[in-house]
Amino acid sequence: MEGSAFILYNSNMPPAPSTSAIKVYNLFGESGDLPDVVHCETIASRSVLHDWTLAVHRHARLHQVLLIERGGGEATLDGRIVPLKPMQIVNVPVGHVHGFRFVPDTQGWVLTIAAEILDEALLASEGLRAALSQSAVVRGTPQIRTTMKQIFAEHAARNFGRAHVLRALSAAVIGLVARELAGTSGGGGSADSDLFRRFEALLEAHHLERWSVADYAGALSVTPTHLNRITRTATGDTASHLILNRLIREARRNLVYTNLPVSTIAYALGFEDPAYFSRVYAAATGRSPRAFRAQLHSDE
Repeated sequence: MEGSAFILYNSNMPPAPSTSAIKVYNLFGESGDLPDVVHCETIASRSVLHDWTLAVHRHARLHQVLLIERGGGEATLDGRIVPLKPMQIVNVPVGHVHGFRFVPDTQGWVLTIAAEILDEALLASEGLRAALSQSAVVRGTPQIRTTMKQIFAEHAARNFGRAHVLRALSAAVIGLVARELAGTSGGGGSADSDLFRRFEALLEAHHLERWSVADYAGALSVTPTHLNRITRTATGDTASHLILNRLIREARRNLVYTNLPVSTIAYALGFEDPAYFSRVYAAATGRSPRAFRAQLHSDE
């Protein structure tokens, strides 16, 4: 599917109670669907509309990578204030609270990738997901800069094979960013961070089995309360919300990439009643599975 036919999601879900003051956006200031395979824009295009300051917020199903080419400022990453300088990369994982205060006329790019695209690109055996799960500022490289410029040019065009090329280039950027993150982390991290990474790995392995929070907590040898504390610290969300989000992403991927009936998708995801699946999906995304698929076809 090409161009605007690939509408992925409405991520405007309510934040967890502990982060009720933090806005949840698709892109900063927007509440509609992200209408493309990925989104790429200059830092200035959105920042100049907000006096170069983007208040703290988070994205329910979006991963962002920023490259500062010129200028700088500071980033707020899960409560930490980090200075920004030219040729630095900012990695913002799904659900992480972040904000920016840029020096006027800062130049660079913002790449926004849907969680579903990451699910397609990341293999558990390669270990990239753990590296990318940390919000951080790392050094940029000429290779990352070149690839970001290619994404920006491809995103602005409407050439044949555009969606495929955008996915491939975005996967390359993610891999290069993960390489820099792994190189600076030294393989360390707190016990809580390690526990969250283990939870993410279990979630990837067992989300189709409809494990409960208690199931995941048991596999990690912690209580459900402790697991919820870990997930809230890492993402601002409860474990049950993360479990639901992973299931919704799997449903959305089936709706986009296959012609399977909604009832078949529901059964494959472990729902005994397709009508109940449709209600769960609509509550999480604001649109029924059939309405979502109909929107895809109407934009083709």
